[in-house]
Amino acid sequence: MFDKISIFTFLKAQVAAFSGGITDYGLMILLTEVFQLHFTFSILISGTVGAIINFSINKFWVFKNQSGCSNRINSQLFKFALVVLGSISLKSFGTLILQKSFQIDYRIGRLITDSFVSYGFNYPLIKYWVFRVSEKHNVIESN
Repeated sequence: MFDKISIFTFLKAQVAAFSGGITDYGLMILLTEVFQLHFTFSILISGTVGAIINFSINKFWVFKNQSGCSNRINSQLFKFALVVLGSISLKSFGTLILQKSFQIDYRIGRLITDSFVSYGFNYPLIKYWVFRVSEKHNVIESN
């Protein structure tokens, strides 16, 4: 069902997501606990920083062989920014709902929300839309 390349790409994408995610999560806690920002604002700021790290790793390591570094970075960056905007919105809203409705601590709610957003929203859009393999590249790879 899944070939080795797909599994390897998925695992590499998880390393990229973890790198950006750990930065994002740590910065969120720092901004909320030390600088006393509301966690929704902390998520906005930390999500942006984490996204920059995630994009860089995805662009130059995870999807390098599939989308090629020669692809227009502006197009990929714009698409990635849209995904990040949606992701940050879902994370902020989901964390807020879990905290307000179920009295779940924002740190735990964020982890719960992240797991759904990462696998159900971020990964599919990043793989199949942002760093999509072009038909021309597929023909070259198969020859």
